[in-house]
Amino acid sequence: MNTIHTDVAIIGAGSAGLSAYRAAKAAGATALLIEGGAHGTTCARVGCMPSKLLIAAADAAHHARHGDAFGVHVDGAVRIDGHAVMARVKRERDRFVGFVVEGVDALPAEDKLTGYARFIDDRWLMVGEHTKVHAKAVVIATGSSPVMPATYRALGDRAVINDDVFSWDDLPKRVAVVGAGVIGLELGQALARLGVRVTVLGARGRVGPLTDPAIRAYAERTFSEAFRFEPRANVQAAVREGDEVRLRYVSDTGEVLEDTFDYVLVAAGRKPNIGGLGLRDTSLELDADGMPVYDAQTLQAGTHPVFVAGDANGVLPLLHEAADEGRAAGANAARVARDEQAEPLERRAPLAIAFTDPGIAMVGARHADLAPGSFVTGEVSFEDQGRSRVMLRNRGLMHVYAERATGRFIGAEWIGPDAEHIAHLLAWALQMKLTVADMLRMPFYHPVVEEGLRTALRDAALELA
Repeated sequence: MNTIHTDVAIIGAGSAGLSAYRAAKAAGATALLIEGGAHGTTCARVGCMPSKLLIAAADAAHHARHGDAFGVHVDGAVRIDGHAVMARVKRERDRFVGFVVEGVDALPAEDKLTGYARFIDDRWLMVGEHTKVHAKAVVIATGSSPVMPATYRALGDRAVINDDVFSWDDLPKRVAVVGAGVIGLELGQALARLGVRVTVLGARGRVGPLTDPAIRAYAERTFSEAFRFEPRANVQAAVREGDEVRLRYVSDTGEVLEDTFDYVLVAAGRKPNIGGLGLRDTSLELDADGMPVYDAQTLQAGTHPVFVAGDANGVLPLLHEAADEGRAAGANAARVARDEQAEPLERRAPLAIAFTDPGIAMVGARHADLAPGSFVTGEVSFEDQGRSRVMLRNRGLMHVYAERATGRFIGAEWIGPDAEHIAHLLAWALQMKLTVADMLRMPFYHPVVEEGLRTALRDAALELA
C-alpha cells in the first residue's frame, strides 16, 4: 500500500478538475490530480464538440436542400452518407480529445494518480486498492452522467444517451428523443436534418431552457415544423421488439399514439457523479440525495476542507462555469490548506445557449424569476428584420427585460438567428450593469441581425418612459 501526502487532492480531471489543479499550483500548494476514467473532458469527448460536429453536418444538408428560394438549385436529391458523417464526427472529436490528453500528459508524473477515489474520512482518500492519499483539502470535480430511467434501461442497447450517439458508425433511420432540453433539441434537430425520422417527446411543455411563455410558445411552433414534437407527452410504455423499440405515449391533445423506432435517445437530464465517493464515511452534511451541503459562493462544504466544483455540484453544467468554479475551488483549497479562509467566487453574468436553428439563448435573470411589476419587456420579431430576411433566416422572437425603477438591463430570453453571438453582447452589457439607455448609445452597424436587438431595446425604452 502506497501513501501520498499533498496539500490539495483533486478528484476528477475534467474541465473543473484541471482548472482546480492549475489554480492550486499557482497558489503555491502541492496538488494531486486523481482520475479513474479516460482523460479528455465531457465537453471534448461526448458533449460540446462532437455535438457541434454533428450539427455542422446537419446545417450543410439543410442549406443544400433550401437553395431554391435564392435561385440556387441542386439537381437531384441531397444524399446523406451516414458513414462519412459519423467518421468525421469521430475523427474530429478524437482530435479535440487529443489536445486535452496532451495537456494532461504534460503535467508532472508525481502530480497525477490513476484510480477511482473514495473518502476514508474528511482528509484521507483511498485510490483504487493501491494508494492512500492524505490531503489538507480536497476538491470534488467528478462531473456528471446522463440519467437513464428504469423504463428505458430495460431496452438494452436500443436505449442510448448522447455519449452513445457519437460512437455510431452510421445514422439510423428512426429515433425517438426523450427530453426536450438543450441536448434533446440540438441532437433531435441535427438528426432530423440528416434524414433521420425524429420524434421528440418532452414533458410539461418544456422547450429547452426557456421560461418566458411567449418565447416558449414561439419555439414550440418553430420546432414542430422541423420534426415531430410533442412537448407534453406522457410515455406509457416502451417495449423492445427485436432490434426495434415500440413506444406508446399520450399526446397533448389526449390522443394515444404508438410508433416504432430503431433507438430511443434518452436526454432526461444529468446527475452528479458522487455515488462512489464514500461521502457517508466523512463528517460532511449531506442532503436527501447524498450531495454535500456547500456554500455556492466559496464552494466549500460547511467548515470542512472539501470543495465541490463543476458539474459535480449540479448547479450550472456548462464548461465556462465549470472552469470558473474549478479555479475558485482550487484556489480556496490551497487557502484552507494554509489555514486561511476561503473567498467567495465572483460569478460572471448568467449565459445559456442552445445551438439549434434558430438558436435559443438566455442571459441574466429568467422571466420565471422576475417579480411581476418590477420590470418592463422590450420585444422584437425577427420575421421582418432586415438582415434576417435577406438570409431567409427570419424566424424568431426576443424579449429583453429592464428593471422598472432604474432602467438597467437585467435579462433576456429569445429564439432567433445568430443568438449565440447576440447573447455575448447582452452578457457583457449585463456584467457591466448597463441601462437600456446606455446600450442604445452603443453603435449598431447596418445591415446586421443585431439591429433586431436595438428594436427590442427601443421598445423597452418606450415602456420605461
